Amino acid sequence: MQLHGWEAALFYVLAIMTLFMAVFVVTARVAVHSALFLISTLVNVALLFILLRAEFVAGVQILVYVGGVMVLFLFVIMLVQTRAEEEARVRLYTGQTWPAVIIALLLAVSFYFAMNPAQAAFRPPDAGTTAAVAEPSERMTSGAGSSVSKDTQAVGEQLYRQAALPFEIASLLLLVAMVGAVLLARGTKQEKYYE
Repeated sequence: MQLHGWEAALFYVLAIMTLFMAVFVVTARVAVHSALFLISTLVNVALLFILLRAEFVAGVQILVYVGGVMVLFLFVIMLVQTRAEEEARVRLYTGQTWPAVIIALLLAVSFYFAMNPAQAAFRPPDAGTTAAVAEPSERMTSGAGSSVSKDTQAVGEQLYRQAALPFEIASLLLLVAMVGAVLLARGTKQEKYYE
């Protein structure tokens, strides 16, 4: 899929904002601030999905990650703040600076080769695979609302018929995490009460 004009500019702005927010997630000194930066990172990723015409994936990104998992993380972080964490000084830079620089350079080189189709290792695919890949975007643009809803309906049918067991396992894991957060919060409150 090729982005032109304002779509390409918006894509690069959102990508840069996503990278900055991801860096702030890692470098924030307070855990709550780090979780809030992660929420903004996930929202930016959802906006990138919308820009790439993957509305269903963007909606799932917002509902599952931002609406569910990150709110749960925030509750756990805010409820389970121990004194040791509050008093401990957090070092911003540890001994992981050089591995991070090497990984960042490797990522930059891989992005360069992935974005530059003129390289020998990344030749453009033949016409058959290009037509197969281009077919969903043509369906999206031809029937606007109806094709998007049909695609979403197909994803829902696959999710609840073919992948019902993993879906239920994920919901049980979220339930266990929520119960664990409540129990941990009650335990710290009772310890403070008896002190």
